[in-house]
Amino acid sequence: MDRSRDNWDNPGRFITKIRTMAQHSLIELDAVLMVARRGKFRTAALELGVSATALSNAVGKLERTLGIRLFNRTTRSVSLTEAGQKFVAQIAPAVQDIHEAMDDARSQQATPSGTLRINAFPTAAREIFSSLVLPFLRVHPQVHIDVVTEGRLVDIVAGGFDLGVRSADLVPADMIALSLGGARRNVVVGTPSYLKARGTPKTPDDLAEHSCFRVRLPNGAIYRWPFEKDGQSVHIDVEGAITLDEASLARTAVLASVGLTLAMESDVRDDIAAGRLVRVLEDWTPTLPPLSLYYPSRRNPTAAFKAFVDFARRHSGASDATRTSIS
Repeated sequence: MDRSRDNWDNPGRFITKIRTMAQHSLIELDAVLMVARRGKFRTAALELGVSATALSNAVGKLERTLGIRLFNRTTRSVSLTEAGQKFVAQIAPAVQDIHEAMDDARSQQATPSGTLRINAFPTAAREIFSSLVLPFLRVHPQVHIDVVTEGRLVDIVAGGFDLGVRSADLVPADMIALSLGGARRNVVVGTPSYLKARGTPKTPDDLAEHSCFRVRLPNGAIYRWPFEKDGQSVHIDVEGAITLDEASLARTAVLASVGLTLAMESDVRDDIAAGRLVRVLEDWTPTLPPLSLYYPSRRNPTAAFKAFVDFARRHSGASDATRTSIS
């Protein structure tokens, strides 16, 4: 059912909703809905792009205004009270109607403005930041872009994001995907001084004789370095003195000649060109799928959203690949 159309056909009902919403900040209502959806203040705060303290204060302010407790809070979890469940069920459709009306109005803007929220893997965010995000903002300075990086794959619709950036093979099948470029590569690198002292590995098995930087995945598992040659594929659980949960930190460590690291080629391309790092095991590092910008089908995309997608399409030289549109 198209609730937004029902709003325009019943202006009295819609104005009543506007008046009701005006009694409370839309930010406070969004905060309550996100906490109810995620069950944790910290997770909800990350998805809304605010601090956990600010989110808690917004919820607390609304609770004081209403004179009821919306959430049961413990040190481990957050759950709706009975009154909170009723309140959320009643306001959720109205809040969605308000957001849809605002999106519809923004879609008619002559000049793109407002906020776009993008969710991406950290490596993907680094790859598009200089080549796409910053150039776009130079052309459209009235748009604000909120980039949230996460190592896990998230539901961008449920998380309130406008767009996602992931490896093409990880884009959900029900999204519209736009390729952002060609194939990418992982590279194994070390400094010239480290390789002079420890030797150059010729095969992945040789890494057993080297100090390597290990990376912990969001699920707690240690990332195994992938290699492939002549149809042979191996994944190596490397050993080393340092384990990180953010791969970009490895660049600092490898430049200090502490060991070898596996990195995205785009992250260390300048270091390789300048001779600060040397690539090894080149014939064992396979290409990776390209990045894709993806999003759900939208009835009333904002001017900022349309401008960003058009800008990405022009700069990538690609066209949308629609798997299944969401209405």
